[in-house]
Amino acid sequence: MEQNHVSERYERAQKRVEEIKKFYKHLVFYLIINFIFIGRRIYKDISYGDSVIEAFTDLNNYGFFFWWGIFLIFHAAKVFGFPNLFNKDWEDRKIKEYLKEEENNNKKNGF
Repeated sequence: MEQNHVSERYERAQKRVEEIKKFYKHLVFYLIINFIFIGRRIYKDISYGDSVIEAFTDLNNYGFFFWWGIFLIFHAAKVFGFPNLFNKDWEDRKIKEYLKEEENNNKKNGF
């Protein structure tokens, strides 16, 4: 029985590490692609005599990367905290908190 419990915990831990690894790969890929496109834009601006500042201020160049970044934020929230926000531990803590609050109110009111 205990052997089974240990293997289940190991599988959950292994799955968690795999999710984190996928997120970091996603992040690294996002950063590399962004650096390539920003570098390409700066190179073009220098080649054509345009201002380098224009590469960063012209937001039309970065719409795709903006939305990809939003998706990356949601991916991070999923991996590092979003699904665990309202888990069973949170419910138990909130129930205890409300019971304690009600108990304190009853003591104040003389019940």
